[in-house]
Amino acid sequence: MVTIGELSKQTCCNIETIRYYERIGLLSKPPRTEGGHRLYDHEQIKRLVFIRRSRELGFSLEEIRTLLKLVDGQRYTCEEVKTVTDGHLEDVKKKISDLRRLQKTLAGISAQCQGGQVPECPIIDALFEDNRQ
Repeated sequence: MVTIGELSKQTCCNIETIRYYERIGLLSKPPRTEGGHRLYDHEQIKRLVFIRRSRELGFSLEEIRTLLKLVDGQRYTCEEVKTVTDGHLEDVKKKISDLRRLQKTLAGISAQCQGGQVPECPIIDALFEDNRQ
């Protein structure tokens, strides 16, 4: 059993984030000592590592909740997990595409500016343009 401080160190997860995960039900509330200190067992540590790793991979809290429900029920198929993962992968691909488009637009705007000491700036002019169609 470890305290919240030790759990935080072991998992590189902020104490407030751990408490937040408890509040929203991703992490079960641990028993407390007579002094009111939380004590986490090995299963809770593993679960927090799962949550942290999932967050590092960009899974939303709802996606993590879905995955944990599958795990908690212990009646899941690899296909179900893959479906959640593939959905997330599609979201990531779309974000990458959007970021590439954003990069291209910003590079084009930046290339219009020579950066001199003149008050007129093509970047500012471009930001004032309404390109919606």
